[in-house]
Amino acid sequence: MRLRHLLVRTAFVATLALAASAQAGNPVFPGWYADPEAQVFQNQYWIYPTTSVRYGEQTRFDAFSSDDLTHWTKHEGVLRMADVPWAKKAMWAPAMAENGGKYYFFFAANDIQNDKELGGIGVAVADRPEGPYKDLLGHPLVDAFHNRAQPIDPFVFHDDDGSWYLIYGGWKHANMVKLKPDFTGVEPMADGKTWHEITPSPEYVEGPMMFKRNGKYYFMWSEGGWTGPDYSVAYAIGDSPLGPFKRIGKILQQDDKIGTGAGHHSLFHVARDDSWFIVYHRHPLGDTDGNHRNICIDRMTFDADGKIVPVKMTNEGVPAHAL
Repeated sequence: MRLRHLLVRTAFVATLALAASAQAGNPVFPGWYADPEAQVFQNQYWIYPTTSVRYGEQTRFDAFSSDDLTHWTKHEGVLRMADVPWAKKAMWAPAMAENGGKYYFFFAANDIQNDKELGGIGVAVADRPEGPYKDLLGHPLVDAFHNRAQPIDPFVFHDDDGSWYLIYGGWKHANMVKLKPDFTGVEPMADGKTWHEITPSPEYVEGPMMFKRNGKYYFMWSEGGWTGPDYSVAYAIGDSPLGPFKRIGKILQQDDKIGTGAGHHSLFHVARDDSWFIVYHRHPLGDTDGNHRNICIDRMTFDADGKIVPVKMTNEGVPAHAL
């Protein structure tokens, strides 16, 4: 009986270990990273984050790929400052797109404070998701303030009609601009205007993103200070990519049992079963260093009216989920 009890107990422990390994765990990979961009390329999950260190050390980007959301492979230095001749101070906040068999890497660089400084939003290109990426234009794609929006935190939105849009903006202002089909510049929209402000509310700070669901446009953004505990994610819903957008409320914010400063997010959507996963950064509890941020993944769901249910942050993360 003693041997049988031991065997049963061993099997039980093994089952628990297997169940634990089936969860991604948060953070999903080690290291200080922030501002994650989530994409599905070549039937794999990809995360492209900011390297969360002091500005002077933000000179390269790493990427991470996974088949199941739980096991991640690191790809070091997919884009380096040395390959962007005009970037001198820092690079952060990636946005990605696949277009015409090429992969495009949008990013902020140099943290410009006025139109006299060189910098803004750049774009690089590669033949594979893991790069290496090289600067596409030799200069920034967006290099000036329009509608008072600092040219940082890009997001690329591909609408159902094939149009590509760049959404970006810090300093409490968000802009949308239509990209040329080859991403070499921007062009006016149907109304003849190029730079459209879509700031949804006074609470908007930075980190915009957009997705479309059931014919509605969901505009999401970050609020609060990125180094502090109050960083959070809010959203609005509109009938067109230009809105108008009216703030509905926060769906991701600090939890004094899990972590603080939860924000600057992206999303994975698995179409085969309509699963949604929010990818974001947060600060470990009790850590006051603003650059100490980790990448986490949790589920995101909708209620019967199409509104986003507030996300519950976890330490366990999400179960394995193949594409």
